[in-house]
Amino acid sequence: MLARAARGTGGLLLRGSVQAPGCAPRRASSGLPRNTVILFVPQQEAWVVERMGRFHRILDPGLNILVPVLDRIRYVQSLKEIVINVPEQSAVTLDNVTLQIDGVLYLRIMDPYKASYGVEDPEYAVTQLAQTTMRSELGKLSLDKVFRERESLNANIVDAINQAADCWGIRCLRYEIKDIHVPPRVKESMQMQVEAERRKRATVLESEGTRESAINVAEGKKQAQILASEAEKAEQINQAAGEASAVLAKAKAKAEAIRILAAALTQHNGDAAASLTVAEQYVSAFSKLAKDSNTILLPSNPSDVTSMVAQAMGVYGALTKAPVPGTQDPVSSGSSRAVQGTDASLDEEFDRVKLS
Repeated sequence: MLARAARGTGGLLLRGSVQAPGCAPRRASSGLPRNTVILFVPQQEAWVVERMGRFHRILDPGLNILVPVLDRIRYVQSLKEIVINVPEQSAVTLDNVTLQIDGVLYLRIMDPYKASYGVEDPEYAVTQLAQTTMRSELGKLSLDKVFRERESLNANIVDAINQAADCWGIRCLRYEIKDIHVPPRVKESMQMQVEAERRKRATVLESEGTRESAINVAEGKKQAQILASEAEKAEQINQAAGEASAVLAKAKAKAEAIRILAAALTQHNGDAAASLTVAEQYVSAFSKLAKDSNTILLPSNPSDVTSMVAQAMGVYGALTKAPVPGTQDPVSSGSSRAVQGTDASLDEEFDRVKLS
């Protein structure tokens, strides 16, 4: 019965101590406190008193007075948190693996009356309930989930124990699995699985590193090509701007030369200077014959420079004849036409440069 000798550390029943004033504690042969009329109940203990064989009351900690002979202390319950070791037992998981598992149970008596009269041996009942619940919960899980879901497994065991032990006046606070022992072959398989998983992660990480490296190299090449194309574009723009400026400068210089030449022809001895220039150009052109091509077009008398100059000056003289009254001087009009043509050609050249 529950009122037998108190158990060792972690037992549910404790021997109550009764200490009369100036006297040592007196106990009955059964280990329970004797009725000495005046009793002192220790803190965190509940003494269940029967009067004439029936439940009478529960003594509170401190001073209590009982009726001699009629009242008897029948049970002594500890209200402290109690720790119970659940023995090791075998259980089969969902994938048919046999495990050796043990645990620790933490509980407390909430109702001394139910704990005294609701069950014969509360400690044994709770231990057996914890073992059966543990086997039942392990049968619902595979081996891998047993290690990953220990917290949920402990919570399920606590809920099952509290539902069954409510009528016993006992509340299970928590349950912890201490050790899980697997068969040697299963342990070797688990180690091989762990090693394979690590190799897999290493291979995946290496492949991801290779991929990131290739992506970075491709991005670098892409940026380099973009920058090179932009540099080439800027170079072409600058080169085109330079060529346009050069063409414009040449056109302006040519126009200025034509203006100066036209002004010089209208001065004294301008025709003599023109004849000298034509003779020099003829001699220079004749010296370059047959240098660039085998096909040559020669005048009838190429060695007669005088006739060539006379012919050129005849054309020039026709342009410089005296103008008819009321008309413009041929030279001045020719110069004016030359300057106007030059201005027109200069404007066309300038427009072409702007369009390009």
